[in-house]
Amino acid sequence: MLSVCSVSYGENIYSNPANWAYFAEGSGGVDLFLLAPTVDTNNEFNMSLSDNYTMGNFLGALNMERGIYEDSTRMYAPYYRQMSLKVYELPEVSRDEFLDIAYKDVAEAFSYYLNNENKGRPVILAGFSQGAQMCCKILEDFFRDEKLQSQLVAVYAIGWRLDEEFLKRNPHIKPAQGENDFGVVVAFDCEAPEIKATVIIPENIKSFVINPLNWKTDETFADKNLNLGACFTDYSGKIKSEIQNFCGAYIDTKRGVLKIPGLVSSDYPPVVSFLPQGSYHIYDYMFFFRNLQENVKTRIKSFEGR
Repeated sequence: MLSVCSVSYGENIYSNPANWAYFAEGSGGVDLFLLAPTVDTNNEFNMSLSDNYTMGNFLGALNMERGIYEDSTRMYAPYYRQMSLKVYELPEVSRDEFLDIAYKDVAEAFSYYLNNENKGRPVILAGFSQGAQMCCKILEDFFRDEKLQSQLVAVYAIGWRLDEEFLKRNPHIKPAQGENDFGVVVAFDCEAPEIKATVIIPENIKSFVINPLNWKTDETFADKNLNLGACFTDYSGKIKSEIQNFCGAYIDTKRGVLKIPGLVSSDYPPVVSFLPQGSYHIYDYMFFFRNLQENVKTRIKSFEGR
């Protein structure tokens, strides 16, 4: 277990750097606000901020993806009372009260960051899975402001959906259309060709998606030769193995999901009980680690030259 500071919930907790997993880490010219995925497997609905074991996993999960962003940014990542895995086993309509608790913390942290740390700097929002879901809620609530929109380099909302209803409700949110547009959302979730639905992208819901190998939004197949490197990381952030040309990918445009052919699905199990065999959700950013790392630099350069 990684050691973390003990965190207690109370008024204005984000003025205390101990309540952040990362607080102003790095020296890049762009700020990163990074939100952790679901790590709480306890029999509860929202993570306790006094559970050091789970908090260690929370920090570890952030470390697994930080390599995509850390060379280019100054990083902020708040601890928050995320929804546990148990919540995702509930019908979607029953999750809202637990989502609200998690998002209350995220919104408070982002407000503190904006009011005290940002100082007009460009910003990237990023998160995987539940972290991506939280990024979408920040976009919905905070980025109607045109000044803040003008500071947005990109949002990497990986492992969650960007569905038509959400975008209709939020016309200020724009899905990415290529490799170097800015102020946009990069979103995708991975699965084997035979999968028809998951909790992430259920049946009868279309998500907007981009292929991180060729940066297209249509069904054009991207060969594995475009894959700069899949990186499988541990809780320290160390790359345990790296495989160039790991996989190709194409978009199922009917559902808006990224299909990965040619893998033996049992070699990449879904791990969580509510995802089917062939769901590659937990590997979303790992399969395309180097392409995402390069794309962060590309979008920052495009933003700076706007």
